[in-house]
Amino acid sequence: MSHVASVLGTSDLEACLALDALALNGLWTRTQWSTELEDPRRPCLGLRSADGVQLIAMACGWLVADELHITAIAVDPQQRRRGLGSQVLQALLQEAAGQGAQHATLEVAASNEAAQALYAAVGFRTAGVRRAYYRNGDDALVQWRRLHDAQGVRIAAHS
Repeated sequence: MSHVASVLGTSDLEACLALDALALNGLWTRTQWSTELEDPRRPCLGLRSADGVQLIAMACGWLVADELHITAIAVDPQQRRRGLGSQVLQALLQEAAGQGAQHATLEVAASNEAAQALYAAVGFRTAGVRRAYYRNGDDALVQWRRLHDAQGVRIAAHS
């Protein structure tokens, strides 16, 4: 079943906090989420359950110059392995390209093989390593992908 991605705003604060707690162990505080959802240069997109009530996946980033820096991707643990992470990530990449981003970047834990597989499937490649980047001491892989080709044509998210 395909879900329609929608832009998340301040009215989605409680849903973002709930999914963050469930899927990311409380990555951001209420204040941080408020900032993310208020700023138009920080796109957040979400997918809701079939009944439209529960936020089941989200992807957020910061638009800086011509780059999207992906800051968070979360999928409800009970909804994983259904393509929702890929779907919401591709929606975020398309949104960013539509706002002028030429490239996208992110950090992913070197130990997070599932996330690395998701990012590889949508065209991200490792460009470097940040040693002991995470609180637990894990290294982060810095990954990049272009959103447009040399002629300025958008590259499909699954390329």
